[in-house]
Amino acid sequence: MAKNVKEIEIKLEGKEWETCLDKAFKKKNKDTKIDGFRKGQAPKDMFIKKFGIESLYMEAVDFAIDAAYKKALDDAKVIPVIEPKLDVKNIDEKSVTFMFTIITKPEVKLGEYKKLGIKKEKAKATKAEIDAEVEALRTQCAEIVVKGEKEKVAEKDTAVIDFEGFVDGKPLEGGKGENFPLEIGSHSFIPGFEEGLVGMKSGETKELNLEFPKDYVKDLAGKKVKFNVTVHEIKTRKLPELGEEFYKDLGYEDMKTEEEFRKEVENVLVERKQRELDDKFLDECLEKAANNMKVDINDEIIDDEIHRMIHEVEHKLQMQGLTIDQYYEFTGLTHEKMHEQMHDEAVKRIKYRYLIESVADAEKIDFTQKEVDAKADEMAKNYGVTKEELLKAYGSDEVVKYDMKMHKALEIIKENN
Repeated sequence: MAKNVKEIEIKLEGKEWETCLDKAFKKKNKDTKIDGFRKGQAPKDMFIKKFGIESLYMEAVDFAIDAAYKKALDDAKVIPVIEPKLDVKNIDEKSVTFMFTIITKPEVKLGEYKKLGIKKEKAKATKAEIDAEVEALRTQCAEIVVKGEKEKVAEKDTAVIDFEGFVDGKPLEGGKGENFPLEIGSHSFIPGFEEGLVGMKSGETKELNLEFPKDYVKDLAGKKVKFNVTVHEIKTRKLPELGEEFYKDLGYEDMKTEEEFRKEVENVLVERKQRELDDKFLDECLEKAANNMKVDINDEIIDDEIHRMIHEVEHKLQMQGLTIDQYYEFTGLTHEKMHEQMHDEAVKRIKYRYLIESVADAEKIDFTQKEVDAKADEMAKNYGVTKEELLKAYGSDEVVKYDMKMHKALEIIKENN
């Protein structure tokens, strides 16, 4: 058994166990009808005579667990890192005996976490990157306009079309659409379809003779298909010219020249790239420091972390109106496969957490109650809630203090490498 695994036996007896049995009786008796008594009104001795004292044991155990667990923690003076494993070793009318298997944080031997020899990169933006960002901003602010009757479909245009497909002379199931907006270059249709629309004018009809890809759905793979297509309307993006009006649309009220604009674009790009490089630098520091650290992580701790990660995925899916079962169906995953895929990331998360906690301990990082209160006030203001609401969501100000320690430890790792 690992050093951080403790088995603690707790026995509840006498009045303490009797109270749990009484609570179990009252709960079960509410829905019980015994001849000669109204529902829920039978005395305890009659209930036991009919059903036996054993019928109360499982309900009584539920009432006893909290008290037994508290006693186990008090006796062993340990802090569990995951929910304990529980076994009922013995149970009768006089007592119940629990065996709690409690896993605490494993021993961490901190290695070198400073002067790791990792180079911190400084971000730069090339002319090509600035040009691309300028074009992206122009596209973002582009006006959608309808092309004239004589103008033709071009790459990146949106053609509003009617289409109908035929395979072996028969209409293709699902292969018909009316007033369908198709962006040229989006690759929404099979190869050759969008390319075949380039050069067409509004009102023009065309026959496209194509072939389904070899890796398409089984019934259609490699088959020839004919599409009749009519273009009703051609829409294109009209990019804004660089100038004061465009700059104001982007929120730059006092900007006058293209030079100023390109400099601002460069600054934003560099800031964004620097954040990415800083994140990369920190991750490399954590990875190397974690590799310098020695810790044996119990499988149970890893499983607990994986389940937490799966719950995170479930929560994100719920925000999108999806269930985890739908996600499994879409991706072809199962709970077991997902568990397996998340294993390495879970180990990484745990190691990093233990590393940062150990650095906080080694550096003797601590904060006064006044500092914690100030941080809680700041966080509450940023989230737009009261301090009381924030602390209720966090559980206590100890969690705020823990987060402050973790952030400070991260700063120490970054600043010393």
